[in-house]
Amino acid sequence: MRHIFVINPLAGKKGRTQRLEEQIRAAGARLGEQVEIYETKFQGDGERFVRKTCEEQTGNEKVRFYACGGDGALNEVANGAFGFANAEVGCVPLGTGNDYVRNYASPQAFLDIEAQLRGRAVDSDLIRYVQEEGEEVEEAGAFRYCVNMFNIGFDCNVVDQTSRAKNWPLVKGSFAYLLSVAIILIKKEGADLKVYYEDGTSFDGKLLLIAVANGCFCGGGVKGLPLSILDDGLLDVSLIKDVPRRTFIRLFPKYAKGVHLGDKRAQEIIDYRKCRKLTIAPNSGKMKLCVDGEILYTGKVSFEIVPRAMRFSVPAGVGAGPGPNKRL
Repeated sequence: MRHIFVINPLAGKKGRTQRLEEQIRAAGARLGEQVEIYETKFQGDGERFVRKTCEEQTGNEKVRFYACGGDGALNEVANGAFGFANAEVGCVPLGTGNDYVRNYASPQAFLDIEAQLRGRAVDSDLIRYVQEEGEEVEEAGAFRYCVNMFNIGFDCNVVDQTSRAKNWPLVKGSFAYLLSVAIILIKKEGADLKVYYEDGTSFDGKLLLIAVANGCFCGGGVKGLPLSILDDGLLDVSLIKDVPRRTFIRLFPKYAKGVHLGDKRAQEIIDYRKCRKLTIAPNSGKMKLCVDGEILYTGKVSFEIVPRAMRFSVPAGVGAGPGPNKRL
């Protein structure tokens, strides 16, 4: 097994990259495992490096790539490794959200490099999506893959706002997210969309948000899709209607904890369902789409679950099941 740590040097706190590299080398020496380190140089470089390494790999030796960064870094590594039978994907969560690893019982263990090197790979689903038109796609009709979740509307706007707020003086960590929630609630930004489900039903009009998910969490621990399972071969889709601010503010604490589906108020305003594919299109112009924490602007997009498409490495001692609702 080759162990390659793909590090985003911009993720996490200042100086963390150097400490992480020291931890990686020390853990490899203690366990007698050969480790390799690659620092990404630009957005998309992680995907390029992983794919090139897989293409050059010879024989039957397995290679495990650890995405060291946020959910965006994990997305790059997963896209680079897709389709290569001997490639496994791991994650050392150093980003702002780190939402994918929260789907496991002990997300903190993903920071334990020795546990990572002794980890095991499990089959996990991916979401394949295709933009029929968009400014930030290499070519219309090109398939890409999402690891955790897509967000449109409120959640997406909060992620976009948080990316700016965390650069403001004295605004850090969870406070940046909570401040962004307040700002977007005041603006009451949603979306105006057409949503086509595989059973022939549809939604057309204004909504507060829609999430298309493989995992439960977004926004650094908000458990908006609590029924999601990483390997059930199904998408979880949550559509919240265009409701008054007061209604959503009252529901948000339960929404954040993932206990909202049992609330009568939620049942009246949320359409939550499982399916294998769907299509979403803006009613005018482009829509803002958040893909594993990264924002792009696009037209019509089709989504489809790809069962057990990724071999995901889980650290030794970590069990399955949703992790706690807290920040790493």
